[in-house]
Amino acid sequence: MKTMYPAGPLTEMLRKWSEGDTRIADRVVPLLYEELKRIAARELRHERPEHTLQATALVNEAYLRLRDVHGVTWEDRNRFLGFASHLMRRILVEHARKKGSAKRGGGGRRVTLGEASGLGSRRPLDLVALDDALGALAEIDARKAAVVELRFFGGLTEIETAEVLGLSPETIRREWRRAKAWLYQELAAHEA
Repeated sequence: MKTMYPAGPLTEMLRKWSEGDTRIADRVVPLLYEELKRIAARELRHERPEHTLQATALVNEAYLRLRDVHGVTWEDRNRFLGFASHLMRRILVEHARKKGSAKRGGGGRRVTLGEASGLGSRRPLDLVALDDALGALAEIDARKAAVVELRFFGGLTEIETAEVLGLSPETIRREWRRAKAWLYQELAAHEA
């Protein structure tokens, strides 16, 4: 299980970067590179096998965008990784939209959130449909959408998600369960 870093050099560097010292990014990213690459690989695992982006390219694109981010406070490692995973998802959604996924399918079979989160799933995820459903959920309940972002896309545990959002693990468990049910219904409605 990953642990929080409430104090220390990494947290201090993230805070400096949040405050506008973009030079520090060149020191932070190498420290978290392997974790960023794992997040990218997890994101790409749901994509079609012939996807043109590789984990390294996705991390590099996210890094370039992270350097241009202003006004975001990264209080600790988990918040930073959550934001980075959100950014990687945005990159993949943009890529999917450019590749013709606006037709809803784009060569990939649609799957439900439950199927997508299944261990060892190799089926492509309709990332555009999931992104649309997550956007709709955010309009209704931003907290549930944040839980999905951190758990599903960021790979954070219940405890880490609770720490990031300032909620109890029980609340996270309940919100995660309800969000998955809502997204399942939303994705099923799109299929029909």
